[in-house]
This record gives sequence, C-alpha cells and structure tokens, in this order.
Amino acid sequence: MRLDDPHEEARRVLRLCNVCNYCNGYCEMFRAAERHRTFSDGELATLAHLCHNCRNCWQACQYAPPHPYAVNVPLVLAELRLLSQAELAWPRPLPHLGLLTLGVTLLPVLLVLLLVPGEVLFAAHTGPGAFYRVVPWGVMSLAAAIPLGWSVLALAVGVARFWRAGGGGSGAEMRAAAPEAIRDAVTLRNLDGGGAGCDEGYGSLSFQRKRFHHLVFAGFLLCLASTSVATIYHHLLGLEAPYPYLSLPVILGSLGGLGMIAGSLGLLGLKRGANPATSAPAAQESGRLLLIQLVAMAVSGLVLLALRDGPAMGILLALHLGTVLGFFVALPHGKFAHAPYRAAALLRAALERRKDER
Repeated sequence: MRLDDPHEEARRVLRLCNVCNYCNGYCEMFRAAERHRTFSDGELATLAHLCHNCRNCWQACQYAPPHPYAVNVPLVLAELRLLSQAELAWPRPLPHLGLLTLGVTLLPVLLVLLLVPGEVLFAAHTGPGAFYRVVPWGVMSLAAAIPLGWSVLALAVGVARFWRAGGGGSGAEMRAAAPEAIRDAVTLRNLDGGGAGCDEGYGSLSFQRKRFHHLVFAGFLLCLASTSVATIYHHLLGLEAPYPYLSLPVILGSLGGLGMIAGSLGLLGLKRGANPATSAPAAQESGRLLLIQLVAMAVSGLVLLALRDGPAMGILLALHLGTVLGFFVALPHGKFAHAPYRAAALLRAALERRKDER
C-alpha cells in the first residue's frame, strides 16, 4: 500500500497515526502531527525533522509491515528529511559529496608538498609561531574563513526557507518559545523513546544513541571553545600557537577531540546494527560521512599535538587543516545540516504547544 511520492506517503501514514494515537507518548512528532488534519509540504518537513529516528514506534506499531497498511514512520520521515533538505538547500546539493570532501581534505597536503620547500616542511619547528613557519597565519585563516562563511550563509538560507514553509512566526512568539526549544535540543528529550530508551536493532531498548550524541555535541563545543580561547590568546594577548600542553586551548581541544572520537565511534557502531527496514540508505551514508569526518578531525588534531615538535609536523598540520576544510565544505549539504533544521522544528513545536495552552 506504500505510495511512491514521499509527501503523499507521509500524509497517508500520519493520518493513520492520528487515528490510532498509540505512539503519542514516544516523541513530540506524534503530538505535533495530532494538531493537524491536513499536512502542507512545509508542515511535513517540520514533522520529519521533529522525528529523532528513535524507531520505538516501528516496534510498537500494529500496522507495520507485513500488515497491508504498511506503516513505517521512521523510514518515511527519514526519506522526507533528505528530500526537504535537498529542496530547500541553497545552492542546490553538490553531487558526490564524499569524494568532494576527500579531495578538499587532501588538497592542503598536496599544496604544502608542492609549495613549501622541503627543508622547511620537514624541519622540526618548535616554540611560538612554529605552525606559521609552514603555513602562514593569514593563509590558514583565509582558507578556513571562506568555506566556513559560505557554508554558514548557505545553511542560514536553507533554514530560513524551512521556517517560512512551516508557517513562520513573530519575533515575540519565537523569543517566548526559544527556552523550551533550546532545552529540548540540548537534552535530546525526543531521543529517549518516551523514557524507556530507543530501539537500536538488537532486541532491547537503550539510551546509548542519546549518550553518544551528547558526547559528540559536548566534544564539538569543547573544540569550539578551544578555538575561541586560542583566538583571544592570539589577537588580544599576542600569544602564538602552538600553546603549552597544559594551556587552556590544548586542554579544551584534547578533551573535545576525545569526546568526538568516543561519541562518533559509538554512533558508527550503532549504525551497523540498525534495522535496514527503518533506515533510508542515503541518510545512513550521509550520517557515516559526518561521523568519519568528525573522527578524522579529532584524530588528526591529537596526532598533530603529540608529534608537533618533530619533522612530521608540517604534513600533519596540512592534513588536520584539510579535515577541517572538508568538514566546512560539507556543512550545508551533509548530515550536519539536520542540526539547525531540527532546532527550527523544535522551535515550531514549542510555538504550537504554547498556542495550545492559551
């Protein structure tokens, strides 16, 4: 009974869910869907991003395959998330994103091999400014700022389109609902399966995916904090990298890198055991690419930290810079884009809850 058009299939499935209501305790998506009798494409995109792919509804649903109704909420909404992001993205999604990011990652290594004299590239540089003897600070900063700025702009345009398609909202309403949305985003309230944990495909419920997500998020924030502190050191205090091992930027970056590695490897392991019946292959591929990028950034950064006083520093610095640039290039079209879209969907849900309470 499954329909070919993803929007029509989502409408069919969610109408059945609204009649049944059995899964309303699992997550905000079902409660938000219940507020609608008809679903515009923008509303469907919002509901798709409210779904955190917990998959408890799949196990609980009496109308799941092989029932003739063939209700498969996780798969339908995963496909719709990909479709809506592709439709709303600006510019249009890039083909072969994995190959593109690999090329961008390796490009700095190739450039330093071609442009930096061997006696400089493979020399042991120590002390303040050692990194910049291989790659000048201006070149490094510009190389990172251009793709990051472009990707942030592209993400902002896509999320703005997503917000308007879902119905918009006044500034005052958004400010009032923002604390609830931030709480839901930070705590991942909708990734606990209604309090019992999520189905990870191996027969029992657990909170592992939620915990691994928190590790990745905390690690990412610590790395961001490390970069911010290093920027203050450089521009306000006149202190140049590399910094001592017990300095604040190094401690924050090391802890952040370890968190990203642990969380990303954990999520990769869970993906291997995921039920293919509830997973969109393209979404799985996109998710793996992001996790591999995060691991590559963290591992290359930690290896650079460990070997920065030796002759391998120049190549390791270029490789780490390449992993960061590859991550920046993939931001608006890869799996990372689901984070701001989901935050906007949580804000929309908080707005609707507040209206219901009036």
